[in-house]
Amino acid sequence: MTIDSSQFHQLADDLMTRITDAIDEAELDLDYDQAGSVLELECCDGSKIVINKQEPLRQIWLATKFGGHHYDYRDGVWIDDRSGDEFIAFLSAAITRQGGETLSL
Repeated sequence: MTIDSSQFHQLADDLMTRITDAIDEAELDLDYDQAGSVLELECCDGSKIVINKQEPLRQIWLATKFGGHHYDYRDGVWIDDRSGDEFIAFLSAAITRQGGETLSL
């Protein structure tokens, strides 16, 4: 499914809101800072997970201390363009692996 710029921004913004709402509701030592198209999650050890919108490619990029991933919107979910992993599942696992905490998304 090809999405236009407007759809991309709405879907990406919805994803970012889902993440920040979950962090706000959880009682974890996980902070975030959002500026424009970039959302930074700071784990309790000071390491960061960075999520950002890549409008020209209509992708969401996710960077952890273990590597970077690019996600396309397909069939209602964000899917890694190399591994096929789903964004939410991968992000949840990355927060646990990198920050030692569990966040329900």
